[in-house]
Amino acid sequence: MPTWQNAHNIGRLALTAGLLMLAAAGFAEDAPPAPRATIDGTEPGWQALAEADFVNVNCAPDTWTWKDGLIKCSGRPTGVIRYKDQLTNFELVVEWRHLQDGGNSGVFVWATPKSIESLQGRGGLPHGIEVQVLDLGYTELYEKQYKKKADWFTCHGDVFPTGSARMKPFPPVAPNGQRSFPSKNLTRGVGLWNHYYVRCLNGEVRLWVNGEEVSGGTDCQPRTGYLCLESEGAPVEFKNLRMRILP
Repeated sequence: MPTWQNAHNIGRLALTAGLLMLAAAGFAEDAPPAPRATIDGTEPGWQALAEADFVNVNCAPDTWTWKDGLIKCSGRPTGVIRYKDQLTNFELVVEWRHLQDGGNSGVFVWATPKSIESLQGRGGLPHGIEVQVLDLGYTELYEKQYKKKADWFTCHGDVFPTGSARMKPFPPVAPNGQRSFPSKNLTRGVGLWNHYYVRCLNGEVRLWVNGEEVSGGTDCQPRTGYLCLESEGAPVEFKNLRMRILP
């Protein structure tokens, strides 16, 4: 039979263990959460973007259609539409979904006027910073077509410079040292809506995918230019396209 002293010691040990468990639970609750974006573009200063805000650069007249807030892109030909004015510091929210397995698209920020002008009358994409919009099936299609591993891109929100543009990517970084790979894989597959929040400020681009910050870069050149939506071979839809100009 245990003595009173043994029972007392056992009680003290149990109390100490319980306090340690509570402290650990409290520490977990106090740990800083992952950066999230609950921004939907309805806060003060935001504006909804409509068809009248964009200029067709090198797409066909029927490549892009706008109706009841839904922006439909056929994917053909490869090209872009651009926002009417050049931008420097701004925030963007947009939802997108691919309608075809392995679909490809993107959002360009700070696309250079010179590269935009050079696209007149021909296909192609501008020089700037691209925020990638890929369907999850693109990896399999690439590997089947080119018979090699798709280790230089992801389908979850890469951010990278194109053409003459430059950027210092946030880690993790692609093998070529140019792309910022996402820190988490959060993109939803074909037919499902995804939410992007993009912040472009003082030469720095940051991307949140479905509520969490995943990729970006700093020391961008240029840091002023056009916002563009990309058509590249497959049907894609956008909605809730909104922007806020920053000082």
